[in-house]
Amino acid sequence: MKTVQGPAIFLAQFADDVAPFNSWKSICAWAASLGYEAVQVPTWDSRLVDLEKIATDPAAAKAWQAEAREAGVEISELSTHLQGQLIAVHPAYSEQFDAFAAPEVRGDDAKRQAWAKQQLLWAAQASANLGLKAHATFSGALAWPYAYPWPQRPAGLVEAAFEELGKRWKPILDAFDAVGVDLCFELHPGEDLHDGVTFERFLDAVDHHPRANILYDPSHMVLQGMDYLAFIDHYHARIKMFHVKDAEFLPSGKAGVYGSYSGWVERPGRFRSVGDGQIDFQGIFSKLAQYDYEGWAVLEWECCLKDSATGAQEGAERISAYTIPVATRAFDDFAASGVDHAANRRMLGLD
Repeated sequence: MKTVQGPAIFLAQFADDVAPFNSWKSICAWAASLGYEAVQVPTWDSRLVDLEKIATDPAAAKAWQAEAREAGVEISELSTHLQGQLIAVHPAYSEQFDAFAAPEVRGDDAKRQAWAKQQLLWAAQASANLGLKAHATFSGALAWPYAYPWPQRPAGLVEAAFEELGKRWKPILDAFDAVGVDLCFELHPGEDLHDGVTFERFLDAVDHHPRANILYDPSHMVLQGMDYLAFIDHYHARIKMFHVKDAEFLPSGKAGVYGSYSGWVERPGRFRSVGDGQIDFQGIFSKLAQYDYEGWAVLEWECCLKDSATGAQEGAERISAYTIPVATRAFDDFAASGVDHAANRRMLGLD
């Protein structure tokens, strides 16, 4: 068995224009001061990283990594959540998602998709330059507006969406494979890959590509009413990344899974700081230890109630408390009889 690495922290929700969150060195030092051992980096944030530079200049990548180490943290993974979203955008969401792209490609679906693909290709090479083994992203979505079958979905609509999604992601997966990095999709409502069944549909569309893997975030499963512990039993071989994020689902006689267009505080399903929600993290860390998960436990702070600074501090402490230093020997080794193969056969009445 392997001990989960961590605690680490995803910097996307903390990067800001004020110190210490406005520069690479200072935000790394801040994370280290809270007890984090690594940071997960949003590659769209130019205050923290120049993705093209660390992808095309290995020396620059090593220098950037060295700055993090000097501040006291490793880099756990890079993230292209926003760029990955743009690999597949349904027209209903095109204007909203335009903000995720570079200004020069906004308003042009083909150019925006090509820009996003280049970002992913740079992310693959950047990860390799840094010696990283996994990368975080979103799948994008073509079929999401049709998640609830009313009016009845036309025959073949979902199949056509996943066929196209597979075509768009297959060359990107091949690029990650060429450099030995797993591409981990965060299963998330709003993405075509949002649960186990949709992930399996995608696997079929990319010929069960070995680099098509999962960023496991139980909070999104709680809000869908899923069994997030059984999910690990089903998909542990594909879980290569882990976001530690809490949530609660408190349905009422007035509202349920869909949230009623309410704000986050009023929704039945709400994200909470780690330890404040309903998620059984002891159960999750136990299963990850059982299945030899060897990646990082990365705090993703999203809470509609608690201050981010408090959530970050508590997150490091709670991840450390949940982490199981795995056993190096069986607890009942003291009672081992030392019986050999011949004796085993005699005990079974075979000789």
